[in-house]
Amino acid sequence: MVGSANLNVMIKTARKVGRALIKDFGEIENLQVSAKGPGDFVSRADRQAEKTIREDLMAARPSYGFWGEEDGLIAGEDPTRRWIVDPLDGTTNFLHGLPHWAISIALEHKGQIIAGVVFDPAKDELFWAEKGEGAWMNDRRMRVSGRTKMIESIFATGLPFGGRGDLPETLQDLARIMPTCAGVRRFGAASLDLAYVAAGRYEGFWERRLHAWDMAAGMLIVKEAGGYAEPLREGGDIMADGEIICGNDLIFPAFRKVICNR
Repeated sequence: MVGSANLNVMIKTARKVGRALIKDFGEIENLQVSAKGPGDFVSRADRQAEKTIREDLMAARPSYGFWGEEDGLIAGEDPTRRWIVDPLDGTTNFLHGLPHWAISIALEHKGQIIAGVVFDPAKDELFWAEKGEGAWMNDRRMRVSGRTKMIESIFATGLPFGGRGDLPETLQDLARIMPTCAGVRRFGAASLDLAYVAAGRYEGFWERRLHAWDMAAGMLIVKEAGGYAEPLREGGDIMADGEIICGNDLIFPAFRKVICNR
């Protein structure tokens, strides 16, 4: 595996945290769980994972900033660089014993994501990319799918859980997209949805009300695999708005027209 020093630090950290989370995943019944909001839970494992990631990344690059799901934004001496981290994307899956969750680590430089890692420890799949260097799963180069017909395509999205108010928009999206395609999937981990678009497993993905740490690494991986990623609203900002639509280069215009009407 060839990559920059920063990327190697990211991969080493993701694998270390993955090993610890797998141990906790095997003992779900013993996890201490506290409510973080309606339908959204955070475990002891989640908190410990972010602590380990923060400590390891900051030890390797002490001047960089850090933005994590649990600890929020920590400014660094170098204002141009920061880590963007989701220590456990798919927490609800994790807490229910569903083996579909991931660790997401991105590096931002001057407002641009320049490196991204999404690691699925349960399946031992490591998705990674650096800007301008392509996208990879473990040691294999990735490319978005080559499908050109909507009716042969599978898409992924998120579905609102209890306490969220975007159900009407989502139902409208589904009413438009489902008659045109081969299926829609909801697996519950946005970082892996993005990685799966990059790997050609899905033709596209869209979702609202995400956070930067859900998307940062996966968005770069999609682009480096030859896919497109845009805001849902024309003129919007993916990271600031928390809304994204992405897909393979061939199907994206038709997909975007169905979801975004543009």
